Amino acid sequence: MKKILNHLFEHKTLTRELAKEVLGNIAGGVYNDSEIAAFITVYLMRSITIDELQGFRDALLERCLPVELGGHAVMDIVGTGGDGKNTFNISTLSCFIVAGAGHKVAKHGNYGASSISGSSNVMEQLGYRFKADTGTLQKEVEDAGICFLHAPLFHPALKAVAGIRKNLGVRTFFNMLGPMVNPAKPQYQLVGVYSLEMGRIYNYLLQQTDAAFTIIHSLDGYDEISLTNDTRVITNAGERIMTAEQLGKRTVSPADLYGGNSVEEAAKIFTTIIRGEGTWAQNAVVLANAAMALQATGQYTAYDDAYDAALESLESGAALQALKKLL
Repeated sequence: MKKILNHLFEHKTLTRELAKEVLGNIAGGVYNDSEIAAFITVYLMRSITIDELQGFRDALLERCLPVELGGHAVMDIVGTGGDGKNTFNISTLSCFIVAGAGHKVAKHGNYGASSISGSSNVMEQLGYRFKADTGTLQKEVEDAGICFLHAPLFHPALKAVAGIRKNLGVRTFFNMLGPMVNPAKPQYQLVGVYSLEMGRIYNYLLQQTDAAFTIIHSLDGYDEISLTNDTRVITNAGERIMTAEQLGKRTVSPADLYGGNSVEEAAKIFTTIIRGEGTWAQNAVVLANAAMALQATGQYTAYDDAYDAALESLESGAALQALKKLL
């Protein structure tokens, strides 16, 4: 690792092959915590290259515990995290709305490293037990329309760095990797990114996969459709800017997206919204993200049709039923 660190400290970058080797060594326990922390810190001070990100992804996928969900075409909605906005669990709620609308979901998530409550925190608080058994996960998808994949159970490297990431408490390149290494290999993906630069990188990488993808970035820095500003939407077909009014029928304020100061508070907000008892603003944000995900499936003529399907899922209680069945 000393040789690698000196190489990086000289403002040099890693080849795809070397990046893969380093992350493989991290997963294999070759380096100590101090060495790993120093390595991660390099990427807090400079941008990651596409070759490096591809190499890191290669290493994770090579060691990944695969998930077979019986041939179901599944969706994942995931943000890179690390936007520092402390929003409620918008992506996870959107997943249940998509499941309630009749589309299969394999949600890939983790504990919050730079946030109070990641998707794994809130699911655990709600009583969900993490599992890696493919048969059980497939049954969840078939019965509830959704399963939850706790990333460290499937990726040894993520498990190896979990404590270091939590202690650092800041956004790292592992935030960027999460959406690209879902072990179920979803056919549809809605990916939220915290910067336009990250959006461009994801666009390049996702173009090389078979997934139908949509990348979203709120222009004021949220890694999801926040409705606090316009949103840049990037798909296989190109990119466009959409307004809050187009996406959620209204603009909301950052205070409307407050995620709580504890995991318990985050879970309470989550439960209130999925029961259909959220504020107008909370509902609008979740529905906009769910609608964008639904539209990515290609099964809706227009965005408004997808929005109506999301609204029906929430208001009819179908999204809540998906959660209850999963639990």
